[in-house]
Amino acid sequence: MIRFEHVTKRYADGTTAVDDLSFEVSEGELVTLVGPSGCGKTTTMKMVNRLIEPTSGRILVDGEDIAEADPVSLRRRIGYVIQQVGLFPHKTVLENTSTVPHLLGWQRKKGRERAAELLDLVGLDPSVYGDRYPDQLSGGQRQRVGVARALAADPPVLLMDEPFGAVDPVVREHLQTEFLRLQSQVRKTVLFVTHDIEEAVRLGDRIAVYGSGRIEQFDTPATVLGAPATPYVADFVGADRGLKRLSVTPIEPGDLTQPPVVHLDDPLSKAAARLAADGARWAVVLDDAERLHGWIPADAADGAKGTVRDHARRMEAWLPVGAPLKQAFSTMLQHDAGWIAVLDEDRFLGVLTPARLHEALRRSIDADAGGIARGDVQLQTVADV
Repeated sequence: MIRFEHVTKRYADGTTAVDDLSFEVSEGELVTLVGPSGCGKTTTMKMVNRLIEPTSGRILVDGEDIAEADPVSLRRRIGYVIQQVGLFPHKTVLENTSTVPHLLGWQRKKGRERAAELLDLVGLDPSVYGDRYPDQLSGGQRQRVGVARALAADPPVLLMDEPFGAVDPVVREHLQTEFLRLQSQVRKTVLFVTHDIEEAVRLGDRIAVYGSGRIEQFDTPATVLGAPATPYVADFVGADRGLKRLSVTPIEPGDLTQPPVVHLDDPLSKAAARLAADGARWAVVLDDAERLHGWIPADAADGAKGTVRDHARRMEAWLPVGAPLKQAFSTMLQHDAGWIAVLDEDRFLGVLTPARLHEALRRSIDADAGGIARGDVQLQTVADV
């Protein structure tokens, strides 16, 4: 969808902002451009909608050389979101959101309907917020309006220049979560500029790590964190890149261990026998449909009468398969749990323990380094030495 071919931007004073840049962004892909201030990432993005003209090279959007396109028409076909939002203070939220459809000649009713639809999509009820003015909104709400406005004309490409950088960390994390949800629905081709490696890792399908006017590495977040291409990239992503990688490594069925399982209507004597046979201190409790109900400790089953139902405890620590290891680690800490249950919708798959979490992270890193599937990685443990 977006292709840079040997693009250079050199200013009259001799400063080279971007030097011989070549890369491609696929349709529906979200690519984060990350690096320190002055490295050329914002210049790269602004050349896509011709706010900055390249000195040499070609940029193509959907196969069209943008140098041959009318700049105004081009910009109306590309969504653009900036940190300062840039809402018109004298226009309502609904009017701000319908700005581009109006400029494209849409009928007023159609434009407002589209604006209302997008406001609802970004979590702002148009019946509540549509008639408000920008100064009546919080910073996070203004950013949501900015995203809705950029999407109003249904552009295939979305450019985002540090859109969440001006809000506090809590609101920023919430906006990131909402944007990922939104992107899963609209699947736009996105260039997202940020200086925050954690934001780049969390949002990007791929990351372009910038040095001085050049891309030092262009790969998936997991690969950038697990196998930095250069010492510069390793230094930029940080010594704690192993911890950052937790956020981009999903829980897989092969990471799980299988504990003893009992059912709600099992006699406690049966549960006690099962626990004793496994030498386990607890068992997972399922209902008749094999859905997770909770857990039962060995001392609650040993010598007691009745059924498992009478002594089962509620299970708070659980996650769906595919959730990131970072969320698993956080859930363990939040609930002071030595393990968490992992589900596939309602079906119980197994449990993830701290040891298995660590193994999953090691497998992920070794898989990327060796170019093999995660399940094919053979780990050497202390017991193997």
